[in-house]
Amino acid sequence: MRVLITNDDGIDSPGLHALAASAIAEGLDVVVAGPAHQSSGSSASILGAESDGRIHMEPREIEGLSVPCFAVRAAPALIALIAAHGAFGAPPDAVLSGVNRGANVGRAVLHSGTVGAALTGGANGARGLAVSLDVGMHPLTCHWDVAARLARSVLPALLASPRGTVLNLNVPNDPDAADRPVLAATLATFGIVQTTATEHGEGEVRMTVADTDAEHEPGSDAALLDRGHPTLTSITGIGEAPLPEGTPVDALDSRTAGA
Repeated sequence: MRVLITNDDGIDSPGLHALAASAIAEGLDVVVAGPAHQSSGSSASILGAESDGRIHMEPREIEGLSVPCFAVRAAPALIALIAAHGAFGAPPDAVLSGVNRGANVGRAVLHSGTVGAALTGGANGARGLAVSLDVGMHPLTCHWDVAARLARSVLPALLASPRGTVLNLNVPNDPDAADRPVLAATLATFGIVQTTATEHGEGEVRMTVADTDAEHEPGSDAALLDRGHPTLTSITGIGEAPLPEGTPVDALDSRTAGA
């Protein structure tokens, strides 16, 4: 199995290095390609190409990792996309994204570059796993190794799953978290924090990020993580849904679909 390791915190992130080391220890064929710069909040953006369509990358030496490593001037989803088209060798069977500095829970995962890379991998013929560590705003210590160990425990099931499967793993920043069972979780209505517009001025709006006061639904990723449990959620990207009743459209006759 060939695996791409990427993230949105950048190529120098210790979380990225821990996740890569975990995949190597699992015996996988690993290539590391992280953004050259911080790309948090980039969702599934494919920004990064120059005006001529080129995407710049440079080889990197990362201590402890004896696999190909690249710093790429692109958002993580674009890295996952070009990997699917052979930018780093054979297309990956799985895209592992993280370990992110901060939890990615609830419907707010829509905006996450970490999750965006995993979803892009899933949409392009691979499996995806987003891994995040709930470090809070001002952590004294980040237990990257704990998140990486739990990610490794999920890998066999992920790699045995159908292509297109995407999982979202959130881990408490606790040295004992690896000894707790990973719990299946739903997506919370809100994330750990909320972004709101707090000031409106002439030609501008000021945004702030703050802890949410909302009560998390029982069994949701935010609620279980808040209680100290690692959580795992199967997520999907873009898909079709039924149109609202009364929408003024005609059903396309399958016999004339090619007309």
